[in-house]
Amino acid sequence: MLLTIDDIRLFPDRSEEIIPQLVKDKYGIKITTFRILKKSLDARNKNDIHWRYRILIDIDEADTAGVLNYYEEVKVYTESEIFQQPRASVRVRVIIVGAGPAGLFCALRLIESGMEVTIFERGKPVEERMRDIEILESDGILDPESNVLFGEGGAGTYSDGKLTTRINRPEIDWFYRKLIENGAPESAAYESKPHIGTDKLRDIIKSIRIKITESGGEFRFSERVTDLLITDGKICGVATSHNREYKSDHVVLAPGHSARDLYEMLNNSKITLEKKGFAVGSRIEHPAELIRSIQYGKSRYAKMLPAAEYSLTWNNKKTGRGIYSFCMCPGGAVINSSSEKNLLCTNGMSMSDRGSALSNAAIVVTVTKEDTGPDLLGGIDFQRNIERMAFRAGGGEYKAPAQSVLSFIKKKTDRELPAVSYSNGVTPSRLEAVLPQWITTEMRIALEYFDKRMNGFISENGIFIGAETRTSSPLRILRGEDYQSVSLNGLYPAGEGAGYAGGIVSSAVDGIRCADAILKLKE
Repeated sequence: MLLTIDDIRLFPDRSEEIIPQLVKDKYGIKITTFRILKKSLDARNKNDIHWRYRILIDIDEADTAGVLNYYEEVKVYTESEIFQQPRASVRVRVIIVGAGPAGLFCALRLIESGMEVTIFERGKPVEERMRDIEILESDGILDPESNVLFGEGGAGTYSDGKLTTRINRPEIDWFYRKLIENGAPESAAYESKPHIGTDKLRDIIKSIRIKITESGGEFRFSERVTDLLITDGKICGVATSHNREYKSDHVVLAPGHSARDLYEMLNNSKITLEKKGFAVGSRIEHPAELIRSIQYGKSRYAKMLPAAEYSLTWNNKKTGRGIYSFCMCPGGAVINSSSEKNLLCTNGMSMSDRGSALSNAAIVVTVTKEDTGPDLLGGIDFQRNIERMAFRAGGGEYKAPAQSVLSFIKKKTDRELPAVSYSNGVTPSRLEAVLPQWITTEMRIALEYFDKRMNGFISENGIFIGAETRTSSPLRILRGEDYQSVSLNGLYPAGEGAGYAGGIVSSAVDGIRCADAILKLKE
């Protein structure tokens, strides 16, 4: 009989190989194999830091009676319903705009169901994209079509590669299965906070591309969709920057959250959009050892544990603003995430080993749709204005304005700054030169609360770097329950850029669901 056992505890200096012995000691049963269903680090009590496991075991029914007396920890395993791979009865070609998580997993789902796909990506393949990013970091030369935000894999490729999500959908199992098939570690499916890292994500994305092309799919890189082709109120294809037209009755629009020119095109084409809230602020960087000591204390296991993470939130009841940490990158680096010339914004990334001596996160403040004026595209203007001021404050060549946390609290400008991870270099500046005063006011108040949660967070070693403006899309492309645009039949807005996801997993899941909506029509 298959049983699950919850709350298996293992100290960080012990091997998972002793789990069968722990089961025998506590429950009096002998097992030889087990499968990990969930693994998480419990560091709430710094004197008792341990890993917690939920495992799956197979034992003889004669042994189950005594074990099931531990009713809170041991349960009969019920296999979850397998997320079936649908099959299309009619083979048609679907156009997909964008090769980020939503676009790639939509394409993979469709191609494995018997459909044909053509994927348009304004940026370059992941290998070429990396070279353009290196040129930006070394020479300060930005390619607006090939950078941290645009190119194969989308913005998530150059991040920490977190695979966490708050959604609970059956598509997630399929997503992890495909990710592992293309090179992700098996642990991605059971760790509570899995991450892959930019270095491994690049290889996984390349593997997915090869799988799609070998199955008959087509990628058209460095080709931007400039217009939608519409006949009798229905989509019939797209026009591109290569002065070509491509026909299809099904177009999945998965552009990512920074395709500002595409939003303008959609608005001009009378596609129904709505404003939505987002958040802006700045990256904050600390020594990784400082964050480790705050989170793990003097635990004798501290050096054995992974680079420490944190998640901070605070709500200002007087103003209704939320202030929170975003996209925390343990053992990572602050990177340039600009996509337009003479505008500067930053983001964070980590490699798979999270081995950098520095850790960073964004500290951001919520921006409501009312904050950006009556114009539908006001959120984009709001972001651009901050990025323009950040570029000026940095002094050009994509250097970032920076300020120590202590100087920020005291409203002073630094004369000099310690070494930071940001490759283009930093220029001492005040955040008020970049961000609206109401945002910096909220950040100062929240920092005092954050320091109470994590004593030492306000430190001479903490440095604010640049402006973080691309937390999410400032617009949503409205769609119905059938996943089609409410104003254009056959157009399927998907993922983070469409306003329906946030992060790698939820974007990929949204792309999968759009694929299934199309397949349902072709059953």
